[in-house]
Amino acid sequence: MTAEQRRNLHAFRGYVSKILDPTYILSYMTPWFRDDVVQRIQAEKNNKGPMEAASLFLQVLLELQEEGWFRGFLDALHQAGYSGLCEAIESWDFQKIEKLEEYRLLLKRLQPEFKTTINPKDILPEISGCLISQECEEIIQISSNKGLMAGAEKMTECLLRSDKENWPKTLKLALEKEESKFSELWMVEKGAENVQMKDLEDDEMKTLDIQIVYKEEPENQNLSQNPCPSSEVPPAYSPLKPRNFQLELALPAQKGKNTIICAPTGCGKTFVALLICEHHLKQFPQGRKGKVVFFAVQLPLYEQQKSAFSEYFERLGYKVSGISGEIADSVSVEQIVENNDIIILTPQILVNSLKDGTIPSLSIFTLMIFDECHNTNKNHPYNMIMFNYLDQKLGGSSDSLPQVVGLTASVGVGDAKNEAEATEYICRLCASLDTSVLTTVRDNLEELEEVFYKPQKLFRKVESRTTDKFKCVISQLMAETEALAKSIFEELGTVTLENLSRIQNRNFGTQKYEQWIIAVQKACMVFQMPDKDEESRICKALFLYTSHLRKYNDALIISEDARMKDALNYLKNFFSNVRAAGFDAIEQDLTQRFEEKLVELEDISVDPSNENPKLKDLCFILQEEYHLNPETRTILFVKTRALVDALKKWIEENPKLSLLKPCILTGRGRTNQTMGMTLPAQKCALDAFRTNRDSKILIATSVADEGIDIAQCNLVILYEYVGNVIKMIQTRGRGRARGSKCFLLTSNADVIEKEQLNICKEKMMNDSISSLQRWNEAVFKEKIHQIQVQEKLIRDNQGKVKPVVDKNNKKLLCGKCKTFACYTADIRVVEECHFTVVRDAFRECFVTKSHPSPKKFGNFEKKSKIFCARKDCLHDWGIHMTYRTFEIPVIKIGSFVVEDVATGAQTLYSKWKDFNFEKIPFDAAEMSAGAQDLNLQAMNGLE
Repeated sequence: MTAEQRRNLHAFRGYVSKILDPTYILSYMTPWFRDDVVQRIQAEKNNKGPMEAASLFLQVLLELQEEGWFRGFLDALHQAGYSGLCEAIESWDFQKIEKLEEYRLLLKRLQPEFKTTINPKDILPEISGCLISQECEEIIQISSNKGLMAGAEKMTECLLRSDKENWPKTLKLALEKEESKFSELWMVEKGAENVQMKDLEDDEMKTLDIQIVYKEEPENQNLSQNPCPSSEVPPAYSPLKPRNFQLELALPAQKGKNTIICAPTGCGKTFVALLICEHHLKQFPQGRKGKVVFFAVQLPLYEQQKSAFSEYFERLGYKVSGISGEIADSVSVEQIVENNDIIILTPQILVNSLKDGTIPSLSIFTLMIFDECHNTNKNHPYNMIMFNYLDQKLGGSSDSLPQVVGLTASVGVGDAKNEAEATEYICRLCASLDTSVLTTVRDNLEELEEVFYKPQKLFRKVESRTTDKFKCVISQLMAETEALAKSIFEELGTVTLENLSRIQNRNFGTQKYEQWIIAVQKACMVFQMPDKDEESRICKALFLYTSHLRKYNDALIISEDARMKDALNYLKNFFSNVRAAGFDAIEQDLTQRFEEKLVELEDISVDPSNENPKLKDLCFILQEEYHLNPETRTILFVKTRALVDALKKWIEENPKLSLLKPCILTGRGRTNQTMGMTLPAQKCALDAFRTNRDSKILIATSVADEGIDIAQCNLVILYEYVGNVIKMIQTRGRGRARGSKCFLLTSNADVIEKEQLNICKEKMMNDSISSLQRWNEAVFKEKIHQIQVQEKLIRDNQGKVKPVVDKNNKKLLCGKCKTFACYTADIRVVEECHFTVVRDAFRECFVTKSHPSPKKFGNFEKKSKIFCARKDCLHDWGIHMTYRTFEIPVIKIGSFVVEDVATGAQTLYSKWKDFNFEKIPFDAAEMSAGAQDLNLQAMNGLE
């Protein structure tokens, strides 16, 4: 141990104290620490916490005189799993750890929401590599003994001490994988999903891949279950016998026409796609080959279709492969497309590949199939692909374009109010997909009706509770909590937090109220005060108050559609978890307020006069239908997962209905610490409902309204559940048994009116399709062409509209220490998207350090990182690189504050494209020989 090492460890002890829990390494330090010292450190942790224990540990450590203790300390860190801290101490470079501070501050702010929404057991496997093994064991133990909220609080404490530089991104990926609502608040740069090129100043220079998720889901989870009744399902790998209506649907596409196939859910459109694909590939003469791309808008659909296409075509000798966002980083899109006959893609993969040139043109494909093609609008990836197609078509390219086929159960009509507007809407969809043929079943309707039965639609209007004592009490608690939150806001004086200032005039127990809560929490994340401790206190308090308001709001929503008992149990469970966790002063106050009302709420919830009229009516419908037909099979659609659970309990506890033995089906996401259903779990639930004849009712959220193959049901009940015309057609399609019924049960007349409007729109859509099918094909093609030309003109003009350029000179200040760096007049743009500074004096403003992953790409070679030259700052500014023959710094705007020279106003920008200053292209002539020599000398000095 040298004197310098001792001085350095003393100087950096603040970093060490924030990260190290010394009790995890004491067993490795026994050669240097006496037993009484070990006990003192353990007692310090138990009484005051790990940071104070770490301070005591370091104090004792720095007083040691024995040889070898410093090496022993580093070995202990390594053995315990403190790899980041060990690396920092060995190099005396704590920049990686310092960069984590902004995420620690963010997590501290979000801690109240984190512990109420996260199930630590679910995400622990994904983030365990960012924690010490002993911490993982403690999180599991606390979750089991004290509850999930206490476990989530422990996980927060551990993450705040994590020395792993990737823990923020790892946490983000874990949250996204579990589809947690908290992911919306945990805003860090996504490192696993969206293949898009970033500015070169990004340290890692990686391409990212964002899997864009849309609502449409697969039509079936198993192809062989759908084209024909289950008794006719052929063995795997044997040819499937198509029905006549399926052959009718496939015929126009088999003739080589671009077409949209519109047919009911459950009639086997996937099988139709296989027929089209097989015919297409077989039509090519010897020496030529077709290449098909099939687009699936969601990961479950991608997996299903990849499996279905592989099973069907590999027996025929064709090569099938696929790429989704989950594997895009680890495979070569170019090679997979080149080496296979059929490629299954999530559409964003192709959008990114066309953009970066990996796929040079759509002309490499001979057939493109768009599943759920009604999504081809606005900024959906389907539309981005077709923009490329139409630009090539209308641009006069001589290259051949692929045939286009779209599949959907409903093309929709948008906001159309009459048949003419509906026709125009459908024409625009056809124009977007370059299709001039709309294919529906016309010649084989009788056969289709044998497979697809359109259920009778019935509306049942019920009354809500005339008085709602439960809501009155909860609303009072919410008003008190809002007042407490507002008192925090009033402490800010002249400082404003816009979303919180609009704290009145919102209805409790609504989705709008929840949206306001989310807006307040997001505003807290970027809220700033000069006093950081006060800032942290205020933000944490606001998060606690809004988290409790969200739970009360959830309870009111449950009470509105289920029993008050279920809503109260939801709240009791929440407050039980709060008490088992940290339970600070604010939480104690809020819990006490709730408990003061608990007896009154209990009495209200068990009072028979407060029974929900909706449930009485639902019970009557079910009793009546099962009396008429004891073998009735029912799907009950509801809005939320909490309502699924509440109605399941209600049926099980209701002696009139308990024989129905309900099954449930919910989405894959996780909310409020409630575990969602994975795709395998969904399949198991559906299999159980199919095979267990004792289970007569399936309670489901929107996950079942389209895409999932459900056993034939003769009763569909929409319980306060309504959507647009596409959703209505998909949902009703679940009731496939002959003589089936579809009830809409609601207390809201507007809901019935909306559903009746959807029925009108469905008729309008079908009439418009029939009308278009009677058009002369040449006339239809001309109409489509006119729309395409108009839309391209609009797109081209939009691309030419540029924001007003601010030509006033601005200062760039270091984002951390506010030291002056350069003027905007000193900045030059290299190859359109990389920004360098040509002012000679800028070289004195930064220091460099060798880049951890130097590499060459194009005309660039990364060599080193650049940091603010102030020793007490060292903020990461970007990279130093070779561009052709020049040595230049490349800066990232997110590292700087932009200050207006005239007004002193300061602005933050996360991306250069958002900063509309006068961008001057890089000019080699500007780089004088002297400037080049200076830069070269600087780099030589580093080497």
